[in-house]
Amino acid sequence: MKRTVLLLPTLWLALSAAPAAAQRTTVIQVENVRFAWAQVLQVSPVYQTLTATRLEQQCNQSPRPGSEDSRLSRVVGAVKGALARESEDPECRTVPVEREFRRPIAYDVDYTYRGAKYRSRLPEDPGNRLRIRVSVMPVVVQ
Repeated sequence: MKRTVLLLPTLWLALSAAPAAAQRTTVIQVENVRFAWAQVLQVSPVYQTLTATRLEQQCNQSPRPGSEDSRLSRVVGAVKGALARESEDPECRTVPVEREFRRPIAYDVDYTYRGAKYRSRLPEDPGNRLRIRVSVMPVVVQ
């Protein structure tokens, strides 16, 4: 019980001093903020071009004299190809093949708000409307 009795006067003093400290401090609001919607005019994707190199096997496919392109010859060729994968075919060689890939990494968005046009680079396509943050604050000369 003694511990509770000692804490109550200390707590009361701390709470009674708080309004006096708050009266001495002047709080200046930094800015006024609200959210609104802007009309999107145009969206242009920004692409990143990547180049990938992969090793592929290229084989010379010369037709054998006297062979017909029938189902049986294709099946036999497929079986031969499956069995011959373990050994290197003298008519095949491994060559590097380069491929380019383009992927969008950002979007340049042109939009209008209250008659003024703006442009921002965004990570996603916003669609027809864009939610914006509007901030207004006075200029204070010191």
